[in-house]
Amino acid sequence: MSDLLVVILLGIVEGLTEFLPVSSTGHLILAGELLGFKGAVSTTFDIVIQLGAILAVIVLYWRRFWHVAAGLLGWQRGAVAFTRNILLGFLPSAVIGLFVYKMVKAMLEQPIIVAVMLIVGGVAILLIERAVKRTPVDSVEAMPTRTALGIGIVQCLSMIPGVSRSGATIMGALALGVDRKTAAEFSFFLAVPTMLAASGYDLLKSHEALTSNDWLAIAIGFVVSFIVALLVIRWFVGVVTRHGFAPFAWYRIVAGGVALVWLLAR
Repeated sequence: MSDLLVVILLGIVEGLTEFLPVSSTGHLILAGELLGFKGAVSTTFDIVIQLGAILAVIVLYWRRFWHVAAGLLGWQRGAVAFTRNILLGFLPSAVIGLFVYKMVKAMLEQPIIVAVMLIVGGVAILLIERAVKRTPVDSVEAMPTRTALGIGIVQCLSMIPGVSRSGATIMGALALGVDRKTAAEFSFFLAVPTMLAASGYDLLKSHEALTSNDWLAIAIGFVVSFIVALLVIRWFVGVVTRHGFAPFAWYRIVAGGVALVWLLAR
């Protein structure tokens, strides 16, 4: 299989899975293992192409971000609350990530961890979906500060490959009393500073090892993931609003089980 086709396929995987609670990084690791795309450069590729999916959020929700920016100039309550909650959600991973960066990079090269955590995460989603009934918080602006910070703390679990950043934040939000649609949207918005920081830090540490071909691969993966994510985000919000997260939980369990059998049988 050509290198170009591999990069395109990985970009598609990233765009499809970044905002679903199934672990985009985990899928990229398993796909890379299957396609023979492994090594130090591949881990940087997996992290940085997520910016394409993040750009899709900015494009789709540009009016929301524009209103928040305009509201901040007038110190409007809603805009201030929105920004405060995103920053509180981002803070824990920003601090903890600095200390566990090397450990996380090492785990990105261990596909067996991904398979196990896909199963564990799927079971956790099913349990949380059944246990959580109250949904008093129906907008990002209405979140209490402790809720936003709590979601941010839960997001730190997603540093383990296979856990899923969106899955951790969405399930954390549901457990803390946020409704499904708001939980999904908060996860989208929180991804912007989180992945910008993660990608920027990784590039700062790894850019000298990247060749011109590596940069080209990252650029192609970025564009592909952006286009695919544009199509996925709206669909995902509609699915979880109507059907909840159980379908994704069962997918995780099956995919993790298949991956575990395959990895152990090699």
